[in-house]
Amino acid sequence: MTYPTILSASLFLLIVFGVERVCRRWGVPSVIVLVASGLIARPVLDSLGVQLNWAGTLVPIVGTIGLVLIVLEGALDIELRRERLRLISTTLFLATAGFVICVLVFATAARLVLDLGPVQAVLLATPFAVISSAVAIPSTTFLSPKGREFVVYETSMSDIVGVLVFFSLLRSDGSIEGALLKLLGGGVASLLLSLLCAAVLMLLLLRVEGHIRFVPLLAGLFALYATGELLHLSPLIMVLFFGLLLNKPTIITRFRPFHNWIEADYDATLSEFKTLVVELTFVVRGFFFVLLGYWTDLSDLASPWTWLAAALVLVVIFGSRFVLLRLIVKPALAKSLVWIAPRGLITVLLFLTVRDAFALPSYLNGAVILVVLISSALILVAGLTVERRTPKSDSPLSSSLNKDQSELQKP
Repeated sequence: MTYPTILSASLFLLIVFGVERVCRRWGVPSVIVLVASGLIARPVLDSLGVQLNWAGTLVPIVGTIGLVLIVLEGALDIELRRERLRLISTTLFLATAGFVICVLVFATAARLVLDLGPVQAVLLATPFAVISSAVAIPSTTFLSPKGREFVVYETSMSDIVGVLVFFSLLRSDGSIEGALLKLLGGGVASLLLSLLCAAVLMLLLLRVEGHIRFVPLLAGLFALYATGELLHLSPLIMVLFFGLLLNKPTIITRFRPFHNWIEADYDATLSEFKTLVVELTFVVRGFFFVLLGYWTDLSDLASPWTWLAAALVLVVIFGSRFVLLRLIVKPALAKSLVWIAPRGLITVLLFLTVRDAFALPSYLNGAVILVVLISSALILVAGLTVERRTPKSDSPLSSSLNKDQSELQKP
């Protein structure tokens, strides 16, 4: 059993790597192919008498690990500078406004159709209102650096706002007032503790010597994340702060006790750490989305209520996003971003938590998968929009040829 398992895992990773490369080349979000692979694998394996009963247990565990790594990877791409304050405020407002609008509409529909209480309705609405950074960040390589940076900030903000609101509601006494108290108290505590923990982790990276540094550091990060969840805080903020501090350590080292803590090879160390995070994210994301497809019951996708619920969710998501972007962002950037609002890993994780908290109709399981797949597929529309608006002379290939010609003309 040992060697077949090793062989299966190795082949799985190689296949996922191939899928990622092909999807990146053709501009297709890999989540679509990975989930579809899991959907196809289930009936095939069932026909062979093979059942992976542990898939349902692993989905939330792998998804949580992937969420932490995705936010960390995105934060490591962000540079904190004074001129970024406007971008931060804009993306925070956009993420919050989009979240609030979707929650209000979805919660109202949940109360009317499913006869849920106000807190339960908001809990159910929240997973569908959060943009998934796990899908958006890896799928937007076609954007300009400014556009990609906007996506990193916005999706990270959306994840954080959604998780903070969701768990404040979940751990409240069932009333809106109790949820607000949890949100305000938990928000302040999360910010303070997250900043402290992120600073400690960053200082440890600066001072720990030897070849083995990154694995203990990531173990500490995951331990603090799990502790934050157990304390009903929002540890995603800590992950975001940690990545931001690593990318700009002068925020800490400007203080006198830490002046000489940055070694000459810090940039090389940070580059190695980024590479490790990217590699781990690739592995976890691949496992999660394939397991998600396998875990999904195909019969849930056959219900007309599934398609109706998914259609209404998608109309609200992209209709409200179109209006908000037109009001907040420059028209050129708005056209590129309007279709980039995928639901994915965070949506599934929060929905699974809701499903465990109270009973829901089975067609919503299929609706979640449809929303994830269709909203991810719509990123292709954004890619085509950017391609049509980009002059051929500005394409990467043309830029490379022009550079080569200029080099040849030099004396």
